[in-house]
Amino acid sequence: MQAASGAPFTGWPLVSTKPLWWGFVPYIVISLIHVAILALGAADAVQPSKLLLMPALALALLWGVFGSTYRTGFVSLLAAVLLSWLGDGVGSFFPSAPTLPLMLAFFGLAHLCYMGAFWHHFIRRPLSHWALVYVIWWIVLLLVIAPQAGGLAVAVAVYGVVLGGTAALASRCHRLILIGGVFYLASDSILAFRLFAADLMPGWTSPLVMVTYTLGQGLIIAGALLTLHSRVSPRGHAD
Repeated sequence: MQAASGAPFTGWPLVSTKPLWWGFVPYIVISLIHVAILALGAADAVQPSKLLLMPALALALLWGVFGSTYRTGFVSLLAAVLLSWLGDGVGSFFPSAPTLPLMLAFFGLAHLCYMGAFWHHFIRRPLSHWALVYVIWWIVLLLVIAPQAGGLAVAVAVYGVVLGGTAALASRCHRLILIGGVFYLASDSILAFRLFAADLMPGWTSPLVMVTYTLGQGLIIAGALLTLHSRVSPRGHAD
């Protein structure tokens, strides 16, 4: 199919008649409810509310690309969100499987999807020198966590590479993606200390894990959608 000008048809533009943030309302509401449940210690409601997070984020992503063709960047983002959902729900979906290794596997794959999407579709600038801080972060993580991780030390080290890689590549993208990558890294760092150095972590760090996690995931998707929208708007800017 060809456009009137004779150029190949590349798909309908992203819909812009409704505000992009409308699609994030369910995700924001569920995130606030989930964090409140954690803070209040309502244990029975933690997992059900957690399992609603990524479907709500997927809805925001679908809202943002509604009316466009099926894009490779969109597919990678959606895969990352769905893999994150499986990681969130390991205990519920696979009750007889080893929880932590499977969780690391699903989230590791999610990070690889994010990295692929960033590299191929969302990079806007060269890698900054300050991104080397992620190498320092990884070394510190290994020095502190690896001795406590036992047989999972190698898995934690590999997961740290993809987590740091996601944050580093995010620093080359839209500013919201950059900030989201930092929050995501912060979330997993706090979680790592809670899992392997629990005596160092106060109780309030439990909701903090999810505050940073929901912010990180949401900002990454929002930044990606803003980047896509800027490419179909003559006045759009990705940063």
